[in-house]
Amino acid sequence: MQSPRTSIDISIRDQQLTLTQDGETVRSYPISTSRFGIGTQEGSFKTPTGNFRIAQKIGGDLPHGTIFRSRVALGPEDPLPSTEDLVMSRILWLDGLDDHNANTRDRFIYIHGTKHEDKIGTPASHGCIRMRNTDVVELFELVDETTPVVIRE
Repeated sequence: MQSPRTSIDISIRDQQLTLTQDGETVRSYPISTSRFGIGTQEGSFKTPTGNFRIAQKIGGDLPHGTIFRSRVALGPEDPLPSTEDLVMSRILWLDGLDDHNANTRDRFIYIHGTKHEDKIGTPASHGCIRMRNTDVVELFELVDETTPVVIRE
């Protein structure tokens, strides 16, 4: 069981995710937020801001680099999804806690790994928080479902 004082702070401006425990920085990772900007509109592909929690952790028992479609791991015989925004390695599914971002879970906004690791550090996603695959695997092990997350400009 992780500390109840574990939290995640995401800075869109800095393209940085910081994990803290008891107010002390434990890890800091470069990320990629939406190339479409900030927002909460359904279908906008924008990254929401405000207060969130990790609603569900998916993929913990799967190999690094696993590709997911609709939160289900693809097998070797499955065709690749027809999107460039592959969800890989691990999924931390976010649930919005503010009135303005309450649709976050329904918008399928995750913290997840990506095949576009070369774009980490710049806004390039379709709304989610992309991380390097090794980083998201590490973060996955350091947080629990219900860990608070703040996404700010």
